[in-house]
Amino acid sequence: MTLVGESQHRSPKRRLWRILCWTGIGMAACVVILAVGGAVWNALATSYYRHRYPAPGKMYTVNGFPMHMYCTGNGSPTLVLESGLGDDWTVWAKVQPTLSKTTQVCSYDRPGMGWSEEQSKDHDANTLADQLHALLHAAGIHKPIILMGHSVAGIYLRAYTARYPDDVAGLIFVDASSPHQDKRFPPTKTPLAQNFTLQKWETVFGIARARGDCTQVVPGLEFESGWIDGNTCKVSVMDATTAEIDAFDRSSDETGHTGPFGHLPILVFTSDSNIMDKEELSIWTPENVQKADQIWEGMQEDLKHLSSNGRRIIAKGSGHYVEVDRADLINREVPVFILQVRSGQVPADNGTTKVE
Repeated sequence: MTLVGESQHRSPKRRLWRILCWTGIGMAACVVILAVGGAVWNALATSYYRHRYPAPGKMYTVNGFPMHMYCTGNGSPTLVLESGLGDDWTVWAKVQPTLSKTTQVCSYDRPGMGWSEEQSKDHDANTLADQLHALLHAAGIHKPIILMGHSVAGIYLRAYTARYPDDVAGLIFVDASSPHQDKRFPPTKTPLAQNFTLQKWETVFGIARARGDCTQVVPGLEFESGWIDGNTCKVSVMDATTAEIDAFDRSSDETGHTGPFGHLPILVFTSDSNIMDKEELSIWTPENVQKADQIWEGMQEDLKHLSSNGRRIIAKGSGHYVEVDRADLINREVPVFILQVRSGQVPADNGTTKVE
């Protein structure tokens, strides 16, 4: 009688345990199904946009892999546009058409970005400079060139100029990064690499696309929306971006001692330090944003002094993407800079810093 009683007493507990187990299994299965479904949906959507909106320009074989470059206009020196972290050629869409009225302008995608396929695991500044050099050769771009780079591309411009000094007729930095800047900035709320790792997995499983992140288009870039939709949530883009972040210290070591570059013409565009970007507020406290802005200001002045022929313009009302927020300023000032490079004349405002 005792054994039967114990069995009856344990039976409800066993049933409850079975229910909990099957519930857990069911929930886990739902998570797996949603994850797989989200990943498939994102991959299919990305493929759809990339087939419907093929990249303009041409594909060139570099080191056995295709690289994308989009050239417009005529004239020399050619202006080569280098995008910032995680960006492709579309970020220059508000300035390339106007600048092409003055000279040939070429935007391109670094390996793993946009339409350019990954070439190697190395994404340090010297490797990227060598890949760009090979691309320019494959595309038949005549030297010397003017390089214009945004954000992290400022480091890549320095690497290219140090490795191929005879190729470069001028440099244009657009709110550009400096070597080892992360060691000078105040601590962030979370490491940049950690933020991108989270973004990567949100992209892989379609969470970013479901949230609408993949179809957000900056005002003025509506015409490029199809290309942007095809690249924003491309998993390989996230991989290449993460690889560049991981290589930042190495890139800084490679470029920390580059310059000064003699009398090489240099133009520096800087965002308005009175504008607090949402991106800044997401990684720093408001107090540290102000400290970071002061440090950034000093580094931008340092860029101007990389040459005895340098000047700087602070873009009033602009955030980090000056080429988007103040395309009018770039469209006005860069043609003047190109004409000065052609003529060899030193601008009357050489050495100055202005707010415009």
